[in-house]
Amino acid sequence: MRPVSGWRVVAVVLGLGLVVLCACGSESACGPGAGVVSRVVDGDTVVLQSGERVRYLLVDTPESTGGKRECFGTESRDFNRSLVEGRVVRLTYGEACTDRYGRLLAYVSVDGQEVNALLAERGYACVLYVPPAGESRRSEFQALESSARRAGRGMWSACPSVACSR
Repeated sequence: MRPVSGWRVVAVVLGLGLVVLCACGSESACGPGAGVVSRVVDGDTVVLQSGERVRYLLVDTPESTGGKRECFGTESRDFNRSLVEGRVVRLTYGEACTDRYGRLLAYVSVDGQEVNALLAERGYACVLYVPPAGESRRSEFQALESSARRAGRGMWSACPSVACSR
């Protein structure tokens, strides 16, 4: 019997680690559990390398696409981009899988931080609740938005008037 060299042991251990990583990103009833963000569309929508479009649950950022340039739209998009573009994200789905445009509806996390909550907490987004998606966490996000408003974070101090869709 030949002895196993050190580099083969390392290769096997790394290989097992990748298998475990892949299992964590497994499919759910709605779609993938994880993916790499290939493109940030705006502050609340991304495209995965696999082609799926993902719309963040419970948040609505100012527009920065389609010729629209709302106050703080560029900043919201850039903040989102700094967190997720080119990175592996985890997707957790709510009560509904997709919106009327066919986009997956999900809470998006990177490095243990939920991007949806960060957007609301730091003043980059308003709460957007479209039943039934997000019902279980609606009040949590409303509290994050209220706190950001009171503290004047992000768009709450930068924009003369912010009209949130409710």
